[in-house]
Amino acid sequence: MADARLEDEWRDILSVHARTMCEIDRALHPHGLGASDFEVLDILASGTVAHKGEQCRVQNIADRVHLSQSALSRLIGRLEKDGLVERSVCQEDRRGVWVVLTQKGRDLHAEVLPLQRAALSRMLRG
Repeated sequence: MADARLEDEWRDILSVHARTMCEIDRALHPHGLGASDFEVLDILASGTVAHKGEQCRVQNIADRVHLSQSALSRLIGRLEKDGLVERSVCQEDRRGVWVVLTQKGRDLHAEVLPLQRAALSRMLRG
């Protein structure tokens, strides 16, 4: 019986997550972003995983988002193509890649942040 309750709780968490991600996707779609795109921009904008001011290693982003390394790399490639981020190779460790928000990325993040927060509020606070 306890296992069934635990399983139900887990499924409820997954359901809330899925519905919330869909709501964020809907809110951000008109701005050319999805929920995962926003998460990367938000992590970069927050500076919580930044090094030397604003740049961030891709690995540090990967630790915060729920994407595979290859999916994250593709997502960052799209953001770079759209002019929202810039990538560079880490000089100290050639295997590492730095990512930094561009001004365009910073501006778009500021524009859509209230939309994402409103979607979170609707979905998580009812």
